[in-house]
Amino acid sequence: MRILYFTHSLASCWNHGNAHFLRGVLRDLTWRGHAVTAFEPQDAWSLASLLADHGPAGLSAFRDAYPDLDSRTYARIGQALEACHDADLVIVHEWSDPALVAALGRARRNGGRFLLLFHDTHHRAVSDPDAIRAFDLDGYDGVLAFGETLAAVYRRWGWGDRVFVWHEAADITLFHPPKIEGQRQGLVWIGNWGDGERTAQIEDFLLRPAAQAGLPLDVHGVRYPAPAKTLLARYGARYRGWLANPKAPEVFARHLATIHVPRRFYVERLPGIPTIRVFEALACGIPLVCAPWRDVEGLFRPGVDYLVAPDGAAMTVHLRALSCDLELRASLAAAGLETIRARHTCAHRVDELLAIVSAMAAPAMKSIAWESVA
Repeated sequence: MRILYFTHSLASCWNHGNAHFLRGVLRDLTWRGHAVTAFEPQDAWSLASLLADHGPAGLSAFRDAYPDLDSRTYARIGQALEACHDADLVIVHEWSDPALVAALGRARRNGGRFLLLFHDTHHRAVSDPDAIRAFDLDGYDGVLAFGETLAAVYRRWGWGDRVFVWHEAADITLFHPPKIEGQRQGLVWIGNWGDGERTAQIEDFLLRPAAQAGLPLDVHGVRYPAPAKTLLARYGARYRGWLANPKAPEVFARHLATIHVPRRFYVERLPGIPTIRVFEALACGIPLVCAPWRDVEGLFRPGVDYLVAPDGAAMTVHLRALSCDLELRASLAAAGLETIRARHTCAHRVDELLAIVSAMAAPAMKSIAWESVA
């Protein structure tokens, strides 16, 4: 198949977690023989922020890790539409320009012989629904939603059986345990500060427990304002700044454990949707402790694949146990890795995508060798 994916950015993961999953999926599709191209706007703010902070060298990790990916930029919507003329499948991410989203829908509605899917991996459908409903999705064949609770929102909006649950997953070509175990020390947290909506949770489930457990803490991420950095310093945490996602496995490999602190919307309004960091951490074989979130879809085995801390005091207890119990760390690492490899790799998600595409292919679409996607 000829597959196009319109993303905010493939090259930059600066405050752009969708790039993690997308890179792994596009790589797997390419390895299976599909002609895959990502298109990103010329003025993507994630890329601009990355270059402003780190210059061209900030792209080195992506280029070194994914030399086989084809990504192109477009300056005008007309260029994007031209690329779709010979496409079989076009997927458009939710961070795309609404004008582009509408133009692609019109092209499909006016005779475009490609399957057109909208891909939503964010909480805006519940946190800012008017922004999502402002998208003109007339002409789209279906929606890919990264969790059942998000898919349910689209069903209420009238999408019925044309919305499909398509969770994120780990790219295990990159995210895996180290081939040779080295010395591990302390804790690591990789996460962006965001808009301050989980400041209290970060303090209660990350900073205070790490300090009380006597474990050094490294923090990676972007958008940390001065007050956030002051808060980290008060607890003795070391702020390391932005981390290129391909470098995350080697950082995980140097630490005893990591912590998941979900954003408020994924706890209260979209339960059951973990962030990409949960998949990636477990794939790397690092023990994980989670602040409360409800795994309503049964993606993992809470208490087996990772520990759950109902409050800050319990988090401190878990961290103390992990610091001194080698068997506990080994058990969690092995179980989490087993679940990822059995159910949550990018290859699994490609299988799911191709099954969706094959089921949706309409006789009116141009002839495609569908046996290649079965």
